[in-house]
Amino acid sequence: MINTPKTTHSEWSSRFAFILAATGSAVGLGNIWKFPYITGQNGGGAFVLVYLGCVLALGIPIMIAEIMLGRRGHLSPVNSMQSLAIEAGADSRWRYLGWLGMIAGFLILAYYSVIAGWSMAYISKAFFGSFFSSDASDIKNLFDDLMQSPIQQIFWHTVFMLITLQVVMRGVKGGLEKAVQLLMPALFFILLILVGYAMTSGAYNEGIKFLFSPDFSKINANAVLTAMGHAFFTLSLGMGSIMVYGSYLPKHISIAKTTFVIAGADTIVALLAGIAIFPLVFANQLEVGSGPGLIFQTLPLAFGKMGGGWLFGVLFFVLLFLAALTSSISLIEPTIAWLEESHQWDRKKACIWAGSGCWLLGIAVVFSFNIWSGHKLFDKNLFELLDYLTANLMLPLGGLAIAWFAGRIMKTRDSAQELEMPESDYKIWQFLIQYVSPAAVFLVFLHVLGVF
Repeated sequence: MINTPKTTHSEWSSRFAFILAATGSAVGLGNIWKFPYITGQNGGGAFVLVYLGCVLALGIPIMIAEIMLGRRGHLSPVNSMQSLAIEAGADSRWRYLGWLGMIAGFLILAYYSVIAGWSMAYISKAFFGSFFSSDASDIKNLFDDLMQSPIQQIFWHTVFMLITLQVVMRGVKGGLEKAVQLLMPALFFILLILVGYAMTSGAYNEGIKFLFSPDFSKINANAVLTAMGHAFFTLSLGMGSIMVYGSYLPKHISIAKTTFVIAGADTIVALLAGIAIFPLVFANQLEVGSGPGLIFQTLPLAFGKMGGGWLFGVLFFVLLFLAALTSSISLIEPTIAWLEESHQWDRKKACIWAGSGCWLLGIAVVFSFNIWSGHKLFDKNLFELLDYLTANLMLPLGGLAIAWFAGRIMKTRDSAQELEMPESDYKIWQFLIQYVSPAAVFLVFLHVLGVF
């Protein structure tokens, strides 16, 4: 038998602190950047309804399972999964599920930090009026210039990584908890200001109608699979973050009730982002289905034309930065926790080594947009390869394994004891985690592999 390290873990000071931290992990670029553009590409209101259904049937059951595994294991994802496998009388190689999530989070942070750096660069551009009197060609050139400048991108990537590490280095209560207690209210406040501004855009009703009036003729199998995939990824599932946050959760706090609050808050942020963005898009006759460029190439054009665009352009990219930061601190935490437990490193040393590794890989990602742009593997540059490997392969595989372990490997007695749900609710969760969630994730997995 392999010995599992034991350690005395810190704990969140309250249920509210955990909710803020887990919501911060879930709320990220996926809510502010990705949700609006995939909603635009997939017809609006009907897609939103399908997405909400997927959050309930797919995202919430797996999040409950991942938090439960983290709290019961009370260690880093790698060591928690090993300990829980031994407890269940299963193969200790289940620890590789922890490795999968930890490595996925590490790889995601390496390129996530680069994209977050773009948001910081755009705060500066908005502040100095770079969007004013600019046409679509000028805005495109602005983004292209950033992409072709390794120095600019490395500078902002470095600044973002240093901020992230400063937070994480301070520990659970002194760093993570204090940070989210400041950042999450600020994020919601700025988002509400932007929603209020969107109400004055002249196209608010048009934006709301697009977002909430369903037209199911625009829904096809691909839209459903996209909604399923985003419901899974937006909650930060399968990358170790939620599991390690769960390991800091006190025993007296209800996992199920807390999960519903987290998923609800995450969904509200995504919907508010849509409410803030779509009226501006319609008011400026921009393309609602413009794809990933909606944030960095379409909205700056709108900010350059509208009254008060300077202020609201700055606020929007500050919002994007805050969303990225609350996620980044959770992406590196599984690696830090594992280094502390398994190598007995102090937190500062663990942060320096893990952060340096992410930073170096991030520099390689920067080069993939310019001086290494001609070097591709499987027709993808390094950024595209890491994004595909993590989001389309590692996270679905991790989510599938979490559902399988929680629903079929872990003893019913143990999961019921940990969740402390009413029997009827527990049976519903058990059915979802044993049948519905694995089947849904498996379909997403097959879709991204191009099977159908």
